[in-house]
Amino acid sequence: MLHGGEFFKESVIINDEVIAKIEEIAPLGPLHQMANLKGIRAMKKAMPSLPQVAVFDTAFHQTIPDYAYMYAIPYELYEKLHIRRYGFHGTSHRYVSKRACEILGLDYNNSKLITCHIGNGASLAAIVNGKVVDTSMGLTPCEGVVMGTRCGVIDPAVFPYLFENGALKPEDMNNFINKQSGVLGVSGVSSDMRDVEEAAFVRKEYRAALACKMQDYSIKKYIGAYMAAMNGCDAIVFCGGIGEKGDTTRRGVAMNLEWLGVEFDDTINTGLRDKEMVISKPTSKVKVVVVPTNEELVIAQDTLDLVKR
Repeated sequence: MLHGGEFFKESVIINDEVIAKIEEIAPLGPLHQMANLKGIRAMKKAMPSLPQVAVFDTAFHQTIPDYAYMYAIPYELYEKLHIRRYGFHGTSHRYVSKRACEILGLDYNNSKLITCHIGNGASLAAIVNGKVVDTSMGLTPCEGVVMGTRCGVIDPAVFPYLFENGALKPEDMNNFINKQSGVLGVSGVSSDMRDVEEAAFVRKEYRAALACKMQDYSIKKYIGAYMAAMNGCDAIVFCGGIGEKGDTTRRGVAMNLEWLGVEFDDTINTGLRDKEMVISKPTSKVKVVVVPTNEELVIAQDTLDLVKR
């Protein structure tokens, strides 16, 4: 389930009250929520005695403090329309943060982690003692770092400027920021990093190389910001399709962070795909680790725990 709003801080057994709440917050994720509800209602009709469980992509981020999740807009808009940062990929961040601590021998309840879920959609989370204190995605999955087709953070005044100059119509804005921008928009090649990297490093295309640098740089900036916000960091964790397979992206993000305590080992990193591995040097104060995510396992575990109860 994409969105739990401010109501759902953990996974729940689905009942009529839960369905009503999911429907109430559907405007926060209209495409996903209504499709999910169709499936829930169909299963309820076909197998009324079978318990169903909702696992929310936003739930893990509900520990973020108000000064980090609020936007600096008139407060009445938060009260009326619930406009705030929610964050996404929560199930992935939850899994890889715990698994990274197991790999590194860290106490999850006494740790500071930055988890980087990097795929076509990408988000980072700052996690202190197992609780998220900040995350890069916002009200929608469009905020944050440069992504495959999403623009990430952008000056909001760009849009009235585009409207005034006839370059964009208001009704096309959602498609523009979600499907035409990001790596695709800059490179003009693709949203698939394999195609973009081939264009950048084999064919030496400027725009493709620029798109790669922009994405790496945007992720690196969030890492620095989160280290400051947490007053330190024990480990940086890479996951997601690019985070698990993309040694070029990991290199672009993790190199040249020595001043922050990161000693990156590119020998281990090069060619690494889909495998749990520490890719920092033994002397690195801040560890860097690749952890293939397993959201399905978390969903299955939550379902089993709730049904057994």
